Parts: sequence; structure tokens; C-alpha cells
Amino acid sequence: MRLAYQGPYDWDVMLGFLSARAISGLETVAAGVYTRSISVDGLHGWICVEPGEGDWLEVTVDFPEPDALPEIVRRLRAMFDLDADLQAINQQLASDPLMARLVAARPGLRVPGTWDGLEVAIRAVLGQQITVVAAIRLAGKLVAQYGWPLETPHLGVTHVFPIPEVLAAANLATLGMPKARGRTLSGVAQALLDDPQLFQPKASLKEGVARLVALPGIGDWTAQYIAMRQMREPDAFASGDIGLINALAALEGGPVSARQLLARAEAWRPLRAYAAQHLWSSL
Repeated sequence: MRLAYQGPYDWDVMLGFLSARAISGLETVAAGVYTRSISVDGLHGWICVEPGEGDWLEVTVDFPEPDALPEIVRRLRAMFDLDADLQAINQQLASDPLMARLVAARPGLRVPGTWDGLEVAIRAVLGQQITVVAAIRLAGKLVAQYGWPLETPHLGVTHVFPIPEVLAAANLATLGMPKARGRTLSGVAQALLDDPQLFQPKASLKEGVARLVALPGIGDWTAQYIAMRQMREPDAFASGDIGLINALAALEGGPVSARQLLARAEAWRPLRAYAAQHLWSSL
């Protein structure tokens, strides 16, 4: 099927973001195509996504229940930020001279979403205080050990992401991480079982972040990251992120603290998530 959007669309940056974070067994990026396993209401399948010849993405879906298609489409539109009004977003960001330069360089930049709230929460917790590469390696171990095996025609897509019931009961420290982080991961899974709306958008960014930081082991950076990628909050902003700090320092030619970054980001409200994506992409 074709999923339309209002152009432009920077597929190379989107694919680069997904490729750098691709979890072994769960997803692959090859020859400009993103492929992954999916799960909806306990049923499993897979998708392939690639750019079309016009303002659309070409999507192949293999799933056993046709009635799930509207939900699959909804998730894909959020995951690939297909409903963003980039003309309005870019115009607003460009009122800041720094963002004007970045927007001019990448006018089709989108904020990558995620397939599933638990998945991005687990990714974010795994990424606390370690590199993206190290976090993805741990995520691959988690998927291989606790994910459901899936037969697909795609080399490298062999499992679906673990369900919360399994993660809540598992001793995840055995994967090679601090015990406290393993408990946080299991705690997040249990919190989702207790509150199925945990990762759904709230009335405000403040409310959504407050609900997440109330969970043991979840700080502001993790909560803001989840709010950006899963709750699709356009103003979510992880001010303590070392990548954002380094990007701003490089662009403005001097050392920057987390507090200075947060103050500087006031000029980018209410679109700080898009500003953050521009900063990350500038590195």
C-alpha cells in the first residue's frame, strides 16, 4: 500500500536513524528498505517500508488478521511522522537564526517515532549512560532470549519484541547489565500491565513526563525521549542529552551546559522535538 505525506521527506536521515538503532533479530535496514517484525493484539507479522516515486511511502504488510490493518496504518503514520506539517514547522523554527540554517539544510527532517511504547521505553532505559551501540547489543540479546520466534522471508527478522508479561517476570540482569537497570526494565513492563494507557498521549507533555518519572529508574531524559518518540509530543526535549549539548556547542562555537541548552531551547518552543532532531542530525 501507499502511505501519503506532505513533502518534503528526508528519507535518508530517517533511515539512518533507524539503521543506527536496528535491533538484531527484530529489524533490518538494507538497500534503502526498513523491515521489521510487528505485533498487534497478540498476533505477529512483518512490514517493509521504502520511499515511493512520489510523496508517499511504499509499504508491504504481511499479517494474519486483515481487521488489524487500520491499527497498523495508524502506527506506521506515527512511526514515520507522516502527518507532520513541515511547512509550518520549518517556518516557525526558522525564526531562530541557528534553526534557520539547519532547516534550510534539511527541510524534510522528521521526528522518528516507534512501533510500540514498551519497546521504545526498554530501548531508552537500556541506553542510560551507555553508547547507542552498546544499548542495541543488549537489546538484541533481550529479543533473542525473550522474544517470540517468527518465520519470515527476510534474513535478520527472526523474532517479535518480548511481551510485557515475560519481561515483568524475567531477571534481565542476566543479559549483562547492572541489577538496578534490570529491575527498572521489569518494573516498566509491570507498570504497563498495571496501566495499559501508560504510553498513550496525555493531556500535556508535563503530565506525560510526570507519569513516567514516577516509575523507579526513569529520569527526565528517559521520560522526554519516550514522550518524543511514542507519545509524539512535538515539544519533548531531553535537555541533558550529551549529543544535543555537543551539537549546540559545535554549532555555536563554545562550551554548553545542560542548563544553557535548556535555556537556549526556549526559542524553539513548542517544537523542541524537531529542533532536537536537527541538532542530532548536525553531528
